[in-house]
Amino acid sequence: MRPTSNVKLARFGIATPDGEFAAEYSARGLAQLHFPNARVSVPRPATSRTWSDVRPWHHATQSALKAILAGRSPRVFPPLDLSAGTPFQQSVWRALTQIARGQTRSYGEIARGVGKPKSVRAVGGACGANPIPVLVPCHRVLTANGKLGGFSGGLDWKRRLLAREGITPG
Repeated sequence: MRPTSNVKLARFGIATPDGEFAAEYSARGLAQLHFPNARVSVPRPATSRTWSDVRPWHHATQSALKAILAGRSPRVFPPLDLSAGTPFQQSVWRALTQIARGQTRSYGEIARGVGKPKSVRAVGGACGANPIPVLVPCHRVLTANGKLGGFSGGLDWKRRLLAREGITPG
């Protein structure tokens, strides 16, 4: 059974040269990150209690996202709220955070790493359900033969993110 998603406190935009991302925050931290053109309305930050509650997290999210999009490793990350996933998905998402910039893993390697070596397809499903793409780098997961596989933001985004890290999939 999939746990219910945490109540979102706020959603704010992050302008980048690649378009405006939308970041959603729960009481625990960054809970979702949407690619540009994801059909999510993004209110502008205001002088509200909600904005003051998430401001440090949002600044950390902006900084981390812009560093990754520029092909650099972020110096700081916001707290990540990955609680909306199943225990298996959460284990996959935590494993993804361990893949260094410029490195890739296969779906099978991730499955073995989380102790479920026969769950390769489920790892793919967890990657597709990743609520915080880019910061939780599911784009660094490739097929066993080094090909792209799928990506929630589309294969163009996956190619661009990998290229910025100096990776050319097979």
